[in-house]
Amino acid sequence: MSERNTVVLVDEQDNFLATEDKLVAHQQALLHRAFSVMIYRYSSGQLQFLLQKRAKSKYHCGGLWTNTCCSHPAANQNIIDSALARLKEELVDIDVKNIKLKNIGSFIYRAEFDNGLTEHEYDHVLIGEYNGMPNIFNKNEIDQLSWVNLNDLSDDIIQNSNQYTPWFSKVLNFCLEDLEIH
Repeated sequence: MSERNTVVLVDEQDNFLATEDKLVAHQQALLHRAFSVMIYRYSSGQLQFLLQKRAKSKYHCGGLWTNTCCSHPAANQNIIDSALARLKEELVDIDVKNIKLKNIGSFIYRAEFDNGLTEHEYDHVLIGEYNGMPNIFNKNEIDQLSWVNLNDLSDDIIQNSNQYTPWFSKVLNFCLEDLEIH
C-alpha cells in the first residue's frame, strides 16, 4: 500500500494500533490519525486564513470549504514533516521552508457521508504563518484557494455552515485559541 493510501489506526489516546488501507478505514469507520493545517497571516491589520475549496471529485466533502490542507501521516512519519510534505503536494508553489508549523492540539470527530463512508479521525491541528499566495495548486485536490478575513469567515460560517467541512469549525476554534482571539 502506498503512503497516502494507508492510514494509521489509533486508540482514543492516539496510540498506534495498526495500518490499514484508507478506503477500508473509511468504509468501516475505523479511528485513524490525521492532521489539519491552517495557514494564517495578518494583512492590513486583519487576521486572515488561507482556505481551500475541496475539489468536487474528492471522495467526500467535495466542493466544501475547509482549512488550508489536511491528510493522514504514514506510520513512520512525524506529523509536522508529513504536513509540510502534504502542503507542497497540494499547494505546489508554496515555500514550505518559510513555514514553521506547530501542533496546537487534537480532537476526535466522526462524520458519516451519503456515499457510505465515515471519517473517524484523531485529528492533530497544526498552525503556521505564511504571507505569500500560492498560485499553483493540485487541481485533483483543490478547486479554489482564498485568503479570508476572520470577521467575514465568522459571518459566513453562521450563514452558510453547510458550505464547510464537518471538522472545519473545530479546527478554526483551536487556531483562534492559539492566536488568543476570543
